[in-house]
Amino acid sequence: MLTLRSPRRSGFTLVELLVVIAIIGVMVGLLLPAVQAAREASRRMSCSNNLKQIALAVHNYESSFKVIPAITGSSSFSPQARVLPYLEQANLADLIRFDVPLLVGPAWMARFNPSQRQAIETVVPTFLCPSDVGDPRFPTTFADGQAGFSAGLSYMFSYGSGTGTNYDDRHRTDGLVWENSWARFADCTDGTSNTVLLAETVMGDQTASNEPTPAGPHRRIANWSGTSSNPSGPGFMHGGNLISNPDLTTIFPSQINSYAGNRGQAWIRGVPYATVINGYMTPNSRIPDIGIHGRGFYASRSFHPGGTQHALLDGSIRFISDSVDRPVYHAAFTRNGGEAFELP
Repeated sequence: MLTLRSPRRSGFTLVELLVVIAIIGVMVGLLLPAVQAAREASRRMSCSNNLKQIALAVHNYESSFKVIPAITGSSSFSPQARVLPYLEQANLADLIRFDVPLLVGPAWMARFNPSQRQAIETVVPTFLCPSDVGDPRFPTTFADGQAGFSAGLSYMFSYGSGTGTNYDDRHRTDGLVWENSWARFADCTDGTSNTVLLAETVMGDQTASNEPTPAGPHRRIANWSGTSSNPSGPGFMHGGNLISNPDLTTIFPSQINSYAGNRGQAWIRGVPYATVINGYMTPNSRIPDIGIHGRGFYASRSFHPGGTQHALLDGSIRFISDSVDRPVYHAAFTRNGGEAFELP
């Protein structure tokens, strides 16, 4: 007697399907960090290449003019603007009228000159770290009352260690850029391979609300209240005392009255908080940048894990750890300190 059997069905059982899904989930969980790490490695290399291009542009500028570009006042043009022709940005450089004021109006309320608008609003990719997710377009109002924006940047010229009164760019500092510096390579007696030319930081977040402990790198400038200009020389005063080598851990947050000003808010303008940096704080300090009448203590910061990128005067790029020794870091920002040190 023949027995009829149902044809055998091929396929997965529910248990087998669940096991496969679980395995795929584990694999994705293992691969995702590797993919993210690979992407960050690519962004970090792109950031390094940006710094390299700017450093080489400075070398080409120096070959032409025999000086390193300077800042020439808070209402004038930045070193970044001056090296544009050597960054394959000659067309953008041609838009800038260096013989026409960048800002117009009274000093306390000067605004961007609308005749320079096209250049001011042009975003330069070479000036931006790809790991920084901040918006590089900072809202502004031009002198004619029209709304617009200024294009931001991530890479700042070094104006020294910030020790003593070297945070005050109105006077000669121990860095490579200060007001009307026009320094020469020969001024760097510490050696071009031992001196920071540029370093990266994060752009401001375009707000002014208080945020003493934000997640990730600080984006805001903490303003030190109760300070005044030193009547007899460089630096600023607080409580009748010259601000020199302050303990910023006691200053912050006790002497902070507001958060205002955006780091990197305009690549074209040579105002210190927007386009220069010093080495007083080590990379990614948990203390925010401390502003004193537009000058101050401005740290290198980034979204790269563990440190930030720096371009030395010889054109080489160094990734410097958050844990770098402070005296060593100070020494790297001086052009003529005579220190014996080696960057890790």
